[in-house]
Amino acid sequence: MMRMSPRRRGEMDEQYHVVHKLPSGDSPYVRAKHAQLIDKDPELAIILFWEAIDGGDRVDSALKDMAVVMKQQDRAEEAIEAIKTYRDRCSSQAQESLDNVLIDLYKKCGRMEEQIELLKQKLRMIYQGEAFNGRPTKTARSHGRKFQVTVKQETSRILGNLGWAYMQQTNYEAAEIVYRKAQLMDPHASKACNLGLCLIKQGKYLEAQHVLLDVVRCNLPGSGDLRSRNRAEELLSEIEPGRTSEPSSLPSYGVSLEDAFVEGLDKLVSHLAPNRSKRLPIFEEIFPLRDQLAC
Repeated sequence: MMRMSPRRRGEMDEQYHVVHKLPSGDSPYVRAKHAQLIDKDPELAIILFWEAIDGGDRVDSALKDMAVVMKQQDRAEEAIEAIKTYRDRCSSQAQESLDNVLIDLYKKCGRMEEQIELLKQKLRMIYQGEAFNGRPTKTARSHGRKFQVTVKQETSRILGNLGWAYMQQTNYEAAEIVYRKAQLMDPHASKACNLGLCLIKQGKYLEAQHVLLDVVRCNLPGSGDLRSRNRAEELLSEIEPGRTSEPSSLPSYGVSLEDAFVEGLDKLVSHLAPNRSKRLPIFEEIFPLRDQLAC
């Protein structure tokens, strides 16, 4: 049998790592990824990720990947504590990704207050020009691929998550405000359905009909998704014919200062331009409110 040359063996090893999306080498982080992706052994992967973190081996990726595996193993609370304890070992570039993982973990654990506060913190970073460094787009990553996301798209995404969190608290008044702002920036059928539900819960049936009919009539991006259309039709069926509005029996939460702060987002986005300074004119209007916001 012919022996494989070292060069050929190296080429095959490289192809193996590329195909399986594995980093090359034999460090604790590399072994952890192998255990996660090839051996399908999440418990061993977590042990090796811990070893990588303790040894300073690709800590940014090790902490994030470990938290994701822990979430999959129903160890979300442990993952939250790990990120809070060890994120100071990570680079500044990794902090946004860690925040995104934390938001998912808070959601899984039902820790809505913490999820809401972190989402608002991300919005404040956009207000202050920190998230995009004054530029209209930034590079994002999802499932291993890179793509460009605009300020409007990112803000709308965060607002959509914030609206969902308010809905879990049955604070439909705040959720309505947030979803309306999200739709102004980057309208989508799924957010329209959530907005329609918020309006129904408040007894605003006529407004809910208008919002949901836009989905059914395919007037919004994402309306082609059969699930969104079916959901809109189900919500419309909950509104009895001839019903326009009635007082809601749900408690009124009022509009907090931070909700009013969110209402300035559409002005903020309209002012964004590549060559403007980090603090745009809208920041000067809302900055006096900043000291009154929760840290």
